[in-house]
Amino acid sequence: MTPSSTPPRRSGLSLISGAEVRRVLTGKEETIVRLVRDGYEAFGRSEATNPHSSFLHVPGQPRSRIIALPAATTDIAGVKWISSWPDNVDSGLPRASAVILLNDTSTGIPLACLEGTLISAARTAASAALATRLLTAGSSKPRSRIGFLGTGVIAQEVHRYLSATCSDIAEIGAFDLNPERCESFLEQVAAGARTPVKTTQYLHPRDLVTNSDLLVVATVASAPHLTETSWFSHHPLVLHLSLRDLAPEVILSAVNVVDDADHCLRAGTSLHLTEQHTGDRSFVYGTLHDVMCGRLRWREDRTCIFSPFGLGTLDLFVARFVYEELQASGHLNTAVGFFDEVARTGSPQRANAEA
Repeated sequence: MTPSSTPPRRSGLSLISGAEVRRVLTGKEETIVRLVRDGYEAFGRSEATNPHSSFLHVPGQPRSRIIALPAATTDIAGVKWISSWPDNVDSGLPRASAVILLNDTSTGIPLACLEGTLISAARTAASAALATRLLTAGSSKPRSRIGFLGTGVIAQEVHRYLSATCSDIAEIGAFDLNPERCESFLEQVAAGARTPVKTTQYLHPRDLVTNSDLLVVATVASAPHLTETSWFSHHPLVLHLSLRDLAPEVILSAVNVVDDADHCLRAGTSLHLTEQHTGDRSFVYGTLHDVMCGRLRWREDRTCIFSPFGLGTLDLFVARFVYEELQASGHLNTAVGFFDEVARTGSPQRANAEA
């Protein structure tokens, strides 16, 4: 999808279903991790535009929101439109649902509309796996005990990616406010493990935190609930994917790595609350791109927290991969004639109509 001087005229929009997305992504964990790394590098080199996300709140539903995450590179642009409705879970519906639109940057015309929930979950999990690999590289500390605080779709996907990219997982613990969901998660973990793995369902988040070398936080919390710094005295690596679980005291006790500070320190995240508490951002040590480039190092006697706000660039890179894989296979489902006036400017038909 590189720009050309004579871009093709398009009247169709490719529609890519969740089943097609799943078929392309299944078994491609290492590929998606590399794509996510490419996305971080493009953003870190200022080769990608990633404006702030926009939050839409529906009147009368304070827990629910729809977020627009736009992004662009020289050859692809687009936006993820993702809703989060926590109360859906109680009625058997998914909490999150999303679509991703891709645009050709040579014409601005939309190329495809993709089911975005699977892509969003995959890029989040791949980001977590990449961060784990980078933030534990060269470390002498064991990371074989993985704890999941929250056991929904994101936790399931992160587990899948960690299992595919990490070889030393020996124990998996979990805690969820819904005990049945937690039990189901651990049953799936045990059933899908390539080698025997010990699983433990904890009854209190304290016990999960203190018994985890790598802690994956993936809840729907809207305010900090992990407030005790003593729980983190063993200095785990924390993947703070849900962004609002850790109290400022915990943030200030740790080495904090982000995907981008301007994105992360807003919208009431734990980092944002910490900035409001301290009046500065000195507690943010750097970005994952800094780690990639060797610009960020720290002592192992500190807890390390990775807080990714989630860059739209990552969604773009994964969505483009899905689009191009289906295009190459000849399996794109295109709604021909979706755009009614693609030949509007200079069109003989329009000129004759206006004569």
